[in-house]
Amino acid sequence: MSARNDSGLTSYRGRLAPTPSGYLHLGHARTFWTAWERAQENNGILIMRNEDLDRPRCKDSFFDAMMEDLRWLGCHWQEGPDVGGPVGPYNQSERMKFYLNIWKQLRNRGAIYPSPHSRKDVERALRAPHEEEADSPFPLHLRPPEGTGMDEPNPGMLNWRFRVPEEETISFQDGKAGFVEKVAGKDFGDFIVWRKDGFPSYEMAVVADDYEMGITEVVRGEDLLTSSARQLLIYRELDWAPPAFFHCPLVREASGKRLSKRNNSLNISTLRENGCNPEQVRAQWDKFL
Repeated sequence: MSARNDSGLTSYRGRLAPTPSGYLHLGHARTFWTAWERAQENNGILIMRNEDLDRPRCKDSFFDAMMEDLRWLGCHWQEGPDVGGPVGPYNQSERMKFYLNIWKQLRNRGAIYPSPHSRKDVERALRAPHEEEADSPFPLHLRPPEGTGMDEPNPGMLNWRFRVPEEETISFQDGKAGFVEKVAGKDFGDFIVWRKDGFPSYEMAVVADDYEMGITEVVRGEDLLTSSARQLLIYRELDWAPPAFFHCPLVREASGKRLSKRNNSLNISTLRENGCNPEQVRAQWDKFL
C-alpha cells in the first residue's frame, strides 16, 4: 500500500531516518526531536526508517540503541520496523526491488548514465553528502554521449550518475533556512544514483522512499541543503511532487566542526550513563549551536 499524498492517510507525514553506523549523538538527537515536534504540531504521523544500505558500516545494534535513546528522550513514532505500518518494509536493505524499478525509470528517461568515476565518490554515495565534505562538481567532459546505457546496473563494473542541467538554478523555500538557490554544474555536478557494488546511493534511495512513504516534510540538518537541490532534480525527472524541507541548524563541537558520532562524550547513551535525564540532555544541545 502506498502512502503518497493522494492516499488520504494523513495530511502531514514526517520521518526519522537514521543511518545506524554509530551511536546517536546530541546533534542528530536534536534534529530528530525537531522532526518529532513538527509532527506533533501538525497532528501528523511520524515514520521511523532504518537507512541501513551501507552494510559494512551499519549494525542492527546501533539501530536498536538509537530507537531506545529516542524513546528515552520522549520521541515516539507511529510506523517503523518495530511497530509495522502500511508502507513497509521500513528497513532500506529490504527495499532493493523497489529501488531497481526507480533506476529503470531514470534510465528509460535518459536521465542517468554509466560512469567509472571515482572511488571516493563510491565510498560516499551511500552516506548523506555533508556540504563541508563535498568535492568539486563532477567534470562534465567525463560524461559519455547521450543515449549510452545498459539494461542492468551491472554490479562490480560501473557507477551510474544523474545528468544535471548545467547552469540551471535550483531553488526552494526551506521552512528554517529560508529561500535557497543552488546552481547545477557549479554548486554540484553529476551525482551518483547507483553504486557499482549494486546499491542505490543516498540521494536516490531517500527520494524513492520519501515519495513512496508519502512524506510531506523532510526535517534534517542544514548541511544537506545542496543534497536537497540534487533530490529535487530526481523528483522533477520522475514527475513526482516533492515534499517540503526544513533544515535544522547543526550542533557543533567547540572547534566549530559538525558534531561526529566519534565524539563519544556527546552520545546520548553516554549522557544517560552519566546520570543526565531527558530534560537535561535537551537543555544541552542549544549550547552547541
